[in-house]
Amino acid sequence: MSHLILYQRDYCHLCDMALAVMAEARAPDFDSAWVDDSPELEARYGTRLPVLHDTRDGRELDWPFDAAAVRRFLGRPAR
Repeated sequence: MSHLILYQRDYCHLCDMALAVMAEARAPDFDSAWVDDSPELEARYGTRLPVLHDTRDGRELDWPFDAAAVRRFLGRPAR
């Protein structure tokens, strides 16, 4: 299990864009969680999606983000 979770919605073009950014940033493996079926996640994230969450320390990176922001979030050089 990864320490990273990308919270997203079904049929979300911003979430699709976030997936492309994660690939560009060469992010390590991450889990995806869909908020559509969870009232608790819906209440927590609402319109903030997509959100990248680090389970180790609870930090979150809200959209919009680019590859450099993801690398910084992961503690990697922004290049």
